[in-house]
Amino acid sequence: MGLRMMSTLVSWWMYELTRDPFYIGMLGLAEAIPAISLALYAGFVIDKSEKRKLLLLTVMLYAVATLILLGTSTNWFHEQFGTKLIIVFVYSVIFLTGAIRAFAGPSFGAIIASLVPRELLTTASQLNSSAWLIASISGHATAGFLIAGINVTGTFIVINILILIGWIALSRLKEKPPILNAEKKTFEAVAEGIKYVLKTKEVLGALSLDLFAVLFGGAAAMVPVYAKDILHVGPIGFGWLNAATDIGSIIMVISLTLAPLKRKQGLKLLLAVAGFGTCIIVFGISQWYWLSFIALLVSGVLDGVSVVVRSNIVQLKTPDHLRGRVMSVNSMFINSSNEIGQFESGVAAKLMGNITSVVFGGCMTILVVIATAIKAPALKKMQY
Repeated sequence: MGLRMMSTLVSWWMYELTRDPFYIGMLGLAEAIPAISLALYAGFVIDKSEKRKLLLLTVMLYAVATLILLGTSTNWFHEQFGTKLIIVFVYSVIFLTGAIRAFAGPSFGAIIASLVPRELLTTASQLNSSAWLIASISGHATAGFLIAGINVTGTFIVINILILIGWIALSRLKEKPPILNAEKKTFEAVAEGIKYVLKTKEVLGALSLDLFAVLFGGAAAMVPVYAKDILHVGPIGFGWLNAATDIGSIIMVISLTLAPLKRKQGLKLLLAVAGFGTCIIVFGISQWYWLSFIALLVSGVLDGVSVVVRSNIVQLKTPDHLRGRVMSVNSMFINSSNEIGQFESGVAAKLMGNITSVVFGGCMTILVVIATAIKAPALKKMQY
């Protein structure tokens, strides 16, 4: 919840400082470069490390990063050093959080299989997705209220408290010893994870589809611009727009936890992503707040199908000794695509204009689905 609040807050803060959507896009690039660069090595480290200790370290580093941003956001810092240095500090810290996330994100995914028996893994994976989405909704929406009530600096204080609470909760877990033989060479171990993903067509197809859908359908990056300059709502309206996608996702994830998809999951994944692209187009052309909110809400419902099907495919198809490395490849495809998508949205907005760039992204998402259906028939026929 704290980390999702931070991403919402930093995007809002950067747009307030610059009034230029390009700078929001650059935030995504600053985080994606280290996250992608370190992802494969991080998977090797995760598989050979005690996962609980690694998680505790990464969460503590997040807390340190938040404290730096907290100090940077104060009036004293602004008066002493000015806006330009604040922007440099923000990009530097976001770059560091990208490096932290390369290790933290896959660790959370990899540790699930060591907490529950295999027959409960699908349910555990969906509960994990539900918990993440609840936190994401809470973080997005609460950030808007907090920005309105206690400003940027006060919101950073709340974020730091939440991260420390998360650290305390994780410290209650038992130690999770490594599975990978520590004697295996680094390059050999890293290559093993990549080879597994490339030869497992269902996993590769699901990850590729999500990668390009998120890359081109990154309308969330433009929400601060839409809130301020197109829909003309304040930070509270901005917070709810940010939360809309996640509200839809949690509705669908909870529904699928109670009533799982029984058949043709691959085909339903393709249809859901195509619907997601259509919703992004509607959001892009909307001039009315409630239509924009509903478009993002429905896009979240459809994205929830994608989250559940993809996470189930990855969890069920991955052997235990490869979990860290496969989760890192998953992180490269999925998590970092959010930041690259944010960068793409910022650049596209600069070149095409805000509305045209979002509509273009939605159209490209639909084209990606068509291409995937043609090139990866195994995914279309996938059932579990």
